Amino acid sequence: MSTMNFQAQQGGKVSLTFPDGSVREFDAATTGAEIAGSISKSLSKKAVAYALDGTVRDLSDPVGRDGRVEIVTRDDPRALELIRHDCAHVLAEAVQELWPGTQVTIGPVIENGFYYDFARNEPFTPDDFPAIEKKMREIIDRNERFTKDVWSREKAKKVFAEKGENYKVQLIDAIPDGEDVKIYAQGEWFDLCRGPHMVSTGQIGKAFKLMKVAGAYWRGDADNAMLTRIYGTAWANQEQLDAYLRMLEEAEKRDHRRLGREMDLFHFQEEGPGVVFWHSKGWRMFQNLVSYMRRRLAADYEEVNAPQVLDHSLWQTSGHWGWYKENMFKVECADEEAEDKRTFALKPMNCPGHVQIFKHGLKSYRDLPIRMAEFGAVHRYEPSGALHGLMRVRGFTQDDAHIFCTEEQLAEECLKINDLILSTYADYGFEEVTVFLSTRPEKRVGDEALWDHAEEIMHKVLEQIEERSGGRIKTAVNPGDGAFYGPKFDYVLKDAIGREWQCGTTQLDFNMPERFGAFYIDSDSEKKQPVMIHRAICGSMERFLGILIENFAGHFPLWFAPVQVVVATITSDADSYAQDVAERLRDAGLIADTDLRNEKINYKVREHSLAKVPVILVCGKREAEEGSVNIRRLGSREQSALTLEEAVRQLSEEAMPPDLRGKRA
Repeated sequence: MSTMNFQAQQGGKVSLTFPDGSVREFDAATTGAEIAGSISKSLSKKAVAYALDGTVRDLSDPVGRDGRVEIVTRDDPRALELIRHDCAHVLAEAVQELWPGTQVTIGPVIENGFYYDFARNEPFTPDDFPAIEKKMREIIDRNERFTKDVWSREKAKKVFAEKGENYKVQLIDAIPDGEDVKIYAQGEWFDLCRGPHMVSTGQIGKAFKLMKVAGAYWRGDADNAMLTRIYGTAWANQEQLDAYLRMLEEAEKRDHRRLGREMDLFHFQEEGPGVVFWHSKGWRMFQNLVSYMRRRLAADYEEVNAPQVLDHSLWQTSGHWGWYKENMFKVECADEEAEDKRTFALKPMNCPGHVQIFKHGLKSYRDLPIRMAEFGAVHRYEPSGALHGLMRVRGFTQDDAHIFCTEEQLAEECLKINDLILSTYADYGFEEVTVFLSTRPEKRVGDEALWDHAEEIMHKVLEQIEERSGGRIKTAVNPGDGAFYGPKFDYVLKDAIGREWQCGTTQLDFNMPERFGAFYIDSDSEKKQPVMIHRAICGSMERFLGILIENFAGHFPLWFAPVQVVVATITSDADSYAQDVAERLRDAGLIADTDLRNEKINYKVREHSLAKVPVILVCGKREAEEGSVNIRRLGSREQSALTLEEAVRQLSEEAMPPDLRGKRA
């Protein structure tokens, strides 16, 4: 059935609410394009789609029902996904025009761009990009209209089979019964697609670029055929594209894997996929991060430690075995004849262990809130293709905490967590933070009344977070992205080059205490179930350290640098003095090394600068006689002379962690 026939069957009137609050009545068959035209001719020309109750639709779609309606123009942030989606279709058409017989498979929008998977005997390479991009520009210049039809399954399979598009036939078979088989065309070329799309290819613009190729198994299964995946990016205008490409160039310079090698912090190897081999300097930074967090938690949290390996029955009770089993490492007894042979699992998170600690011994309402923290090593199976340095690993450490409290204490605890998270980020230089409230997902546990209550509390807390920050912290709602057991706050920080990273989280959980039978005795001497709050600040300590490396590009503030000072000599006459200087610095709490090699000072300075040492103290015969040092700062060609006493005083003050400044007597 075509879209035109579908529209003709619509009848009756609908009431539409516009962004300004006005309400107007339309025929149910009225399309988004007609609604835009009824507002103004200029809006009609700018419109690329419309949204009904927040869901973006084709302009050609009939409205069909009552709801909130918005016209989406090309400069609307929501249009960016449409630009990328349309660009993926143009990429596929260009490839098939240039290389007839190539099969197209899937081409979704992803973060910052899109990709399309192709089946071809000879894989594509970046050398093919200029020809493909030229053809894409030609297709965009044709300004072909996007049109939509709904076909029967039989027709769709027959048409694609006749075209030799066997992968499309498989995709059609996978469409659930009762769901439309939608076909979008741009001129003579068409594709199986859910939509929506803009009005025509000309609205895509020319701010796109093909980025890279990669191999990809059909449907992600290594038993299936290998396809060629072409990645691209697309933006609303050339300025945005240029800014994105500059950001990528800067991100490459800051890649924590490269800096990790240059600074001798860590490495990875095939025998331990997804786990970190920490070198001494990297481990020093890791422990520095843990020590900082321990100091921040000392006043309010009890640090605990739950076992690494637990019987799988515990994970069945928690629900993780059913929800998460494929991502867990299972452990079997090596001895097949062992009497106590059982199935265990390496813990992928700390929460079930913390519930067991809470349950050990009777708890009163007077004991609450109980705040348990753990720097727990956890393991999760990630596909090998998803592993990425410190950012995506299989073994990592969570700065995990769980708060057991009453419902009355819930809002206050969430605000305390918020203050701790934001102040931690500020200490590391992250001032731009957005707090997202993620609400109930489609698959969830617990009754709706409980979800309503929890989300109501979280909405009120979100308002308080924004008020308390004076508007400095942004807040937003992320519908449907909550955990299966409760709503949550996600803390997303922005780094030095504008990238966003989700790190901290605060998650409400009414489910796990119930599953494990956790309770406390209330003021009426009755058993009552506590509310459990899952809390993380860094999230994965390894990933947070990777973010810090890239944010600072290795130029760490003195208090966090793995080596804070190198004392380098100009001549051997100053060796003894340089060692005395380094000892004075160490006595003052600084991490200081010496460089007494028989090399020119410029060579030494250049080498330590490449290793990102923040401060180099240069000592020669004159400095030794005067009891002074020359200070060179990373990234600066200037140097200043200070007495040793003044240099030690200044550097020791600068090296004080921000949470301790003003506290030392």
